[in-house]
Amino acid sequence: MLNNAGRDGAAVVMAMFPTLSKDEEFEQKFNEYYDQYVSGFPDNAVTTNAMAILCDNVYRRVKDETCEAHIKVTLDRSGNLMRVTQGHLDSGAFTPTDVIVGEFTIFAKTGRATVKKASAVVEHSDFVSKYELHTRTLSPQEQALVPALPEWYIIPSEVVDICKHAQATTEKSAPMRNFLLRGPAGTGKTMGAKAIAAGLHLPYMKYTCSANTEIFDFVGMIFPDSEGGSTGDADLDREKAELESMGGITYANVAKIMGLPGLDDMDYDPAGVYQALTGLEKEDATSQECMAVVMERVTAKVQALSKRSDETQSSGQTYRYVDTDFIKALRYGYVIEIQGPSTIAQPGVLVGLNSLLEQSGSITLPTGEIIHRHPDAVVVVTTNTSYEGCRGMNQSVLDRMSLVRDVELPSPEVMVQRAMSVTGATDEYQVGQMVQVVNDLAEYCRKNSISDGSYGMRSLIDWITSAEITGDVYQSALYTIISKATADEIDREALISAVLEPTFKPNRRTA
Repeated sequence: MLNNAGRDGAAVVMAMFPTLSKDEEFEQKFNEYYDQYVSGFPDNAVTTNAMAILCDNVYRRVKDETCEAHIKVTLDRSGNLMRVTQGHLDSGAFTPTDVIVGEFTIFAKTGRATVKKASAVVEHSDFVSKYELHTRTLSPQEQALVPALPEWYIIPSEVVDICKHAQATTEKSAPMRNFLLRGPAGTGKTMGAKAIAAGLHLPYMKYTCSANTEIFDFVGMIFPDSEGGSTGDADLDREKAELESMGGITYANVAKIMGLPGLDDMDYDPAGVYQALTGLEKEDATSQECMAVVMERVTAKVQALSKRSDETQSSGQTYRYVDTDFIKALRYGYVIEIQGPSTIAQPGVLVGLNSLLEQSGSITLPTGEIIHRHPDAVVVVTTNTSYEGCRGMNQSVLDRMSLVRDVELPSPEVMVQRAMSVTGATDEYQVGQMVQVVNDLAEYCRKNSISDGSYGMRSLIDWITSAEITGDVYQSALYTIISKATADEIDREALISAVLEPTFKPNRRTA
């Protein structure tokens, strides 16, 4: 018995027999017992002796780790076995080396298992901190920012490839430090960015873009340490009061009160904008050159607004500049993930950062300080290809990406293993069916141009969790994967009938 509840352990013992019989004592006593069995147990003493030694042999070899013939058996207190599942086989996490007798099958609803060759699986111990760019000692605060990968996480080949390129090009004149992960929602792009930081053993930070993100949002802000205070110039004090009513001395607000051109103007007519800004004609002027002039003027104005008169200085009025995570990462050599730049309404925002995307790039902060990009600083841009409102990346930004990797949904076997690890689900057959539904749903949406929703690993995990709570797989699907896939009622009905119901039927209630 496997536990106090009287769970039958016969299947476990039978599965262990090929390994048990490799021991000479066990083999000898089992043959004695088998001879008695065939003969109808003519000698009870011999039978009892053989059975006792067989039981003692197995007990010692399983329980005593110091025994030379020790057999490792993983059983928790509930009597649950470590499952050797179809997902383990197909993902390469477990592959039997030989079959001594009979056919290798799995005690599940998956049918006969096909023994596949183990795929290339990257062990965490062979990846984490194995791709350091330079030897450096991180402070305790920095070490706390280095991601720790969960045990269930399967390291994608794209992540390993990026780490290899970053490390291998470190001593070259143009090391690879900018990378783009592109793919549908829920394919693990953000987790991939964290894994890159873990492999490089660097702190990880992120900046999430929105439709209203401006170039100035990447640079930082000036905050007054106390109320009041004067610059000593009436016009500057008036502008400062106006800025405070607008939400503070930010780059975007300063550019607005100065009436400086926006990114749209720079993109459509860079030559005209450049002439308006500088008074000089330059037919081949670029939007990046226009942005450099705007940044210079805004920085000068911010510095002027931050000055204090003698009277204010004596009263203790001070201002402070606060770095964004983007600036911190480039200053100190961290991994910075820029999430969703394709959602930015202004298509040229990232163009203004092109100077920092260069390995030897620099930028002038509102304080007047010029910072240069740290040689270890790694920029990972993650962008979705399936969300409504996503735009294409600017060509000049794409040109500065060292590698562009398209990330797709993992294989069904890996999805099953990952989902079960995250949610704690134990019914692999059911989870496997749910994975198939999610993949079929994604395929149906692509073929029928349904693009106003999302689907992928997150939806799958939500569905599994909800199903465990409600006990109704079909009903939970309606409010997780179906509702997320589209807001159109007709499309939802089509998904239910074409994708969900062929696998999971609604529960029928009887009077």
